[in-house]
Amino acid sequence: MNYAHLGRTGLQVSRLCLGTMNFGPYTSEPDSFAIMDKALELGINFFDTANVYGRKLGEGITEHIIGRWFAQGGGRREKVVLATKVYGKMGDWPNESRLSAYHIKRACEESLRRLQTDHIDLYQMHHIDRDAPWEEVWQAMEQLVREGKVLYVGSSNFAGWHIAQAQGIAASRHFMGLVSEQSLYNLSARMIELEVIPACQAYGLGLIPWSPLGGGLLAGVLQKAGEGRRSEERIGKRFEDSWSQLEQYEQFCAGRSEHPADVALAWLLHQPAVTAPIIGPRTMEQLTGSLRALEIALSEDDLKALDTIWPGPGGTAPEAYAW
Repeated sequence: MNYAHLGRTGLQVSRLCLGTMNFGPYTSEPDSFAIMDKALELGINFFDTANVYGRKLGEGITEHIIGRWFAQGGGRREKVVLATKVYGKMGDWPNESRLSAYHIKRACEESLRRLQTDHIDLYQMHHIDRDAPWEEVWQAMEQLVREGKVLYVGSSNFAGWHIAQAQGIAASRHFMGLVSEQSLYNLSARMIELEVIPACQAYGLGLIPWSPLGGGLLAGVLQKAGEGRRSEERIGKRFEDSWSQLEQYEQFCAGRSEHPADVALAWLLHQPAVTAPIIGPRTMEQLTGSLRALEIALSEDDLKALDTIWPGPGGTAPEAYAW
């Protein structure tokens, strides 16, 4: 396994991050335990979750599963850089969502209880809250850091402006502020190259891409249709807007004897701002298969060819849309 510093911090995390959103709704608890054990065996030390994962309002099912896995001991908690999130709706009463100081404190305490741990290594704001002033947000986060309940703070789904605003106010409070940003980023979704990635690079945030396979778009859907694993009609309706690109992309991958999903992950690992794409395996096979991406070396010509198939927004703003 390869490791990288998380943004400007001294913390080292694996180049693949284990996403746990499927644990509970799609992957049973025993299978989830086995996947997490295997991840550690493979050297993956970076696990990502959220208080809302599990598909049942307010229950935090996925965090409970991880907590029961930690409770088995064997150094499991000590080996994991644990990331979870706050913002999502955890109940029907007021103040059971978003980023008020009231909710941040309560949500953190509840995540710690479910996860059966005394601290969260990376506490991420799952979304921007335009109604919560940064002075309030940072006051709450600073308190959690002082109490040792949180080590680092990250963001998710922020715009470049949000990152700049957050970091400016954090600096005025002599607080470290954000160390990471978790964004939608893959070959078919490159909008963050305009402003989010430049902001991450300017402020020293590690980029943690979610949905690296584009919801299955980049996982060889045409090949699967041809193998009869899904009906071609269903695939065509879902991805008809990208059909030509998919044909070119899967031909590109076939010409290099690589699986499309592995190339998609490898492309992200070649992007200088990226710390670790989030892989969300439902099965052991999906987990172990992801490791191939770490071995794929894409040449400059390969990267240019992929840019031709899946063009980004044209670079960073404002040059991408102005002179």
